[in-house]
Amino acid sequence: MSPAPRKIFVSSALPYANGAIHMGHLVEYIQSDIWSRFQKLRGHVCTYVCAADAHGTPIMIKAREEKITPEQLVNRISKEQLEDLRAFGVAFDNFHSTHSAENEELVGRIYGALRDAGHIYTKTIEQAFDEKEKMFLPDRFVRGTCPRCKSEDQYGDACEVCGATYAPRDLIAPLSVLSGTTPVWRASEHYFFRLSAFGEKLRQWMARASLHQNITSKLEEWFEAGLQDWDISRDAPYFGFLIPGTNDKYFYVWLDAPIGYLASFLHLCRQRKDLDFEEYWGAGADTEVYHFIGKDIVYFHTLFWPAVLVGAGMRQPTSVFAHGFLTINGKKMSKSRGTFVNARTYLRHLDPNYLRYYYAAKLGPSMEDIDLNLDDFAARVNADLVGKLVNIASRCAGFVSRSFAGQMSATLDDRELFSRFAGAGEQIAGHYEEREYSKAMRIIMSLADEANRYIEQKKPWLLARDPARQADVQLICTQGLNLFRTLMIYLSPVLPMLAEKSRELFREQPWTWQSAGEPLLKKEINEYEPLLVRVEASQLERIIEESRESNNVPTNGPTDVPSNNAETPQITIDEFARIDLRIAKILKAESVEGADKLLQLTLDTGDGTRNVFAGIKSAYEPSTLTGRFVVVVANLEPRKMRFGTSEGMVLAAGPGGKDIFLLSPDSGAQAGMRVK
Repeated sequence: MSPAPRKIFVSSALPYANGAIHMGHLVEYIQSDIWSRFQKLRGHVCTYVCAADAHGTPIMIKAREEKITPEQLVNRISKEQLEDLRAFGVAFDNFHSTHSAENEELVGRIYGALRDAGHIYTKTIEQAFDEKEKMFLPDRFVRGTCPRCKSEDQYGDACEVCGATYAPRDLIAPLSVLSGTTPVWRASEHYFFRLSAFGEKLRQWMARASLHQNITSKLEEWFEAGLQDWDISRDAPYFGFLIPGTNDKYFYVWLDAPIGYLASFLHLCRQRKDLDFEEYWGAGADTEVYHFIGKDIVYFHTLFWPAVLVGAGMRQPTSVFAHGFLTINGKKMSKSRGTFVNARTYLRHLDPNYLRYYYAAKLGPSMEDIDLNLDDFAARVNADLVGKLVNIASRCAGFVSRSFAGQMSATLDDRELFSRFAGAGEQIAGHYEEREYSKAMRIIMSLADEANRYIEQKKPWLLARDPARQADVQLICTQGLNLFRTLMIYLSPVLPMLAEKSRELFREQPWTWQSAGEPLLKKEINEYEPLLVRVEASQLERIIEESRESNNVPTNGPTDVPSNNAETPQITIDEFARIDLRIAKILKAESVEGADKLLQLTLDTGDGTRNVFAGIKSAYEPSTLTGRFVVVVANLEPRKMRFGTSEGMVLAAGPGGKDIFLLSPDSGAQAGMRVK
């Protein structure tokens, strides 16, 4: 008697509804979709939900810039995001929104339970206030130098370099990301969750959650530093849910965002009678709950979230799975290099099966970053999917269609070979279960090599010339097609669209995992149509070029600052006259560590020295610039950069690269001269 199916809840981190889905986002959605599809293929009751992350300051500000309501912005962008994710085969059982009746209901329920249990208190705090924008600033809208490791350009709540957590006021030289001005500090009453009281309960959860070592190591660091109570409120103006009993205090987006997992599930439960919300989220639930997230939000999901749930009398996640970031060609995604690629840009040129397979071939259970090397991408897809996998079907199906009216034989040519393929199923399943996708792909492609060797040795194309060997041809091709079918069943969580086309070839109903061990015999198949074509270098070049030209750089969730993608407005002659264009002498020029194009210049502007970063490294060696003169915008507001503060802008001309032209060395210029 087979064991009862498991009941599993799966969620992906919610896409923030203020920008397009890009290649980095897809790592997570493809990873979690593969796992969810695998569980369903194994016969388990697996429910995979997600939602648009709809609240917070970035959305409010972006909507204001577009002169629409936040609701209109969220509805438009979340619709586009879902379309892109579906095009990549991501199959949510439900996709909802955190700006929903279900989420407001559950936020109120959880907050009420925490308040009644004594886990909520209020206190007056001093908070960053942007006097220019007339609003309090969320932590992540303040940036500065980390107080612990001294890394520059870090968020106001956590350092991305050393992992330290702190308050915005702890930053060295804090600046508002909205206006670039130094914030002032004003008193405001806020609501706090007593995270500090949950240390023992969190350790108990850690012990049973089977978290990856990467996560437990970070948790130990945070425990050692001491758990800090969590500010769960934000001042008006803010797009979110009002805290009950107030008229100007809102729940912080990071409180209602994870509750959005539950809200999406509740929305689905109210449509489907076979799902019971309390069976999954009640305090004693014995179902399974798994969250797939990026490593940048581990803090929220492994401290705040399980503490909030247990404090509210609800069950905690069975585990949390975190992945690393995506690099492209070994570097962070870059708009200037054309590697900040949106999902929609990719879809205009390439089959989504390719990317799903490539990510699977790279992914494991750790938080290590994965690299999308475009040359390797093309080579691996062409070799594995086209040259190995699809090649099996294309070499066999044509003979069956042409010579045997599409009829497969009643027996296999090599039963032992098929048994080896079928026998690999449990090992492959084990790797899927543990999210060791790269190991599963290696086994599957090794089997594909074996299938191709079998066909190569048997040479049905030669036997087909001999009328006396036609039965052998049918047997060999039936064998090859069954090996292909078994591999496609193993790969169907990774390549769902290709698996669907393969099922149509075999005229079958949806597969189960067990189908891989049952040969398909004496069955009429459809005429073979090409399943995949090779990736061409020109396709990748078009993707890069199109991405380089695009001005739509999306943000990546509530942790990012908003981007202003509006067209540059025209200025009047009076506004232009206020620009102070001045001759400056270069006193010193240095390379900037970690920057491909920047030089750090110390300039004499006639009334003192300035530190300016200029993107002219491709054209000039630093040693050749000392003593030269440049034109500089001297009254430009200082700009805080990752490498330091730039106190002006050097003007140059030319198409770029090595052709960037400054003042002529013999121009007769003097430091401090005005340019008229």
